[in-house]
Amino acid sequence: MARTTNETSPLLGHSNRDSPSSSQGILQRLTTHLKTGINPQRADLLLLLCYTITGLLDSSAVFIWGSFVSMQTGNTVYLGLGVSGLDESGRSQRWLKSLISIASFCLGSFLFALLHHSKFFFRSPRQRGALFFSFLLQMTCVAAAATIVTVEKQNKSDPLSWKIAVPLALVAFQSSGQAVTSRVVGYSSLTSVVLTSIYCDLLSYPALALTTTHSGGGKRADEWRRLGAVLALFGGILLGGLWAKSEVGLKGALWTAVVLKGGIAGAWLVWRGEGGDEGVV
Repeated sequence: MARTTNETSPLLGHSNRDSPSSSQGILQRLTTHLKTGINPQRADLLLLLCYTITGLLDSSAVFIWGSFVSMQTGNTVYLGLGVSGLDESGRSQRWLKSLISIASFCLGSFLFALLHHSKFFFRSPRQRGALFFSFLLQMTCVAAAATIVTVEKQNKSDPLSWKIAVPLALVAFQSSGQAVTSRVVGYSSLTSVVLTSIYCDLLSYPALALTTTHSGGGKRADEWRRLGAVLALFGGILLGGLWAKSEVGLKGALWTAVVLKGGIAGAWLVWRGEGGDEGVV
């Protein structure tokens, strides 16, 4: 009796679905997706969220550790006072903590910029993979700091030790990644670490508008971004203050930042690409 062709064919016709070539196709599409540059339109929304993270972390850190982890202007003042012998913070050694934060932030600025701009890592600074990996690394640093703070309970009066120095350095290191990202996506004014220049630009714009004939829509959008930066940072500070004075304390602020950093990292994966490439945002 002759065999029919159906007897030797795979069930339901799924012969190629699980083939090696199919798996290679999925991997190739994923690689192409990660290598695609993102469309920077509306990326300012994620940078404004970074302001909230900055406010959250800085307010908690300066309350518990006595130094900032993002805004290095304040740390420079603390450092100068300490070197000049005017630091009256006693055994907390605020100026040394500030020095650790400044050094870590500077190192992070160099390495995050190298990550984005070195052709050895990524073809383009705006690649989805580069932005995702940057915020994944930032999230990992904050998570490591949060783990140390959770295991090693800390108080405002604790002297400087590894359980303060290490998480302080990790959080300051990762905060530079936000500032570098603002340059990468083309919103250089939204560094998430300073407000002085934003206050100046925000309040000087009405005076400039009165002395010029035309005011473009792009300028108005910049004003909304600056106002959003102030409000986002202030909201983060309020949240950080609530965490700092609660029983949860600094670790609550750090774990909240971990969640927010992870959300931003995930957002870059689905962000719309250049040239109409598919994306969600």
